[in-house]
Amino acid sequence: MDRKIVIIPTYNEKENIEAIIRKVFSLDGDYSILVIEDGSPDGTAAIVKKLQDEFSERLFMIERKGKLGLGTAYITGFKWCIEHGYDYIFEMDADFSHDPDDLPRLYSACAEGGADAAIGSRYSDGVSVVNWPIGRILMSYFASVYVRTVLSVKLYDTTAGFMCYSRKVLETMDLDDVRMKGYGFQIEMKYTACRLGFKVAEVPVIFVNRKLGTSKMSSSIFGEAFWGVIKLRTRKFHRRG
Repeated sequence: MDRKIVIIPTYNEKENIEAIIRKVFSLDGDYSILVIEDGSPDGTAAIVKKLQDEFSERLFMIERKGKLGLGTAYITGFKWCIEHGYDYIFEMDADFSHDPDDLPRLYSACAEGGADAAIGSRYSDGVSVVNWPIGRILMSYFASVYVRTVLSVKLYDTTAGFMCYSRKVLETMDLDDVRMKGYGFQIEMKYTACRLGFKVAEVPVIFVNRKLGTSKMSSSIFGEAFWGVIKLRTRKFHRRG
């Protein structure tokens, strides 16, 4: 059986973290979880540690000293998962904006559908976003249009944070060369996978805005993504090794 693990970055997610962990572990398919905890002052780490007593063989946590960026959290997680021999590595938010019930669909797109990576896509089948302000929807949607146009990639949701990567994709990428740290990280990862010749599939999902906790999005994150996309056009991508 394939070994599957879900990476969940956290910062001040005490309202959501136990529920999301228990939901993932309730699914068929024997998923493990790796929490990347960025020094939450609200006690998120303590909740995870308590749950590790119950799920000692499936729940893992890396604690970092402060907010170091979404991109660096995932890169840290990817390296750990590769070292520990996982076959499929997922990205997912802690706040239930990504429905854990969609994890098997992303896995199936890779393991059975022939994709090397799968996107939980908000825009591949119209606009599937619930409870976002219209301004936020338009910003996100047209950010993907901008990326698709500038980088000439045939993906509708280039900024999605709900992903499944096969091990070979992450092993092939030079993870130390991923430069964008925030919102743009998701764009860079998908574009790099495409440039390296991997098949990236889009699986339609419904994105639901968080009910508990606060969003970590900021204007500076969008700024990094805007200028980073232009820089990506001139980048050369090399296979690791």
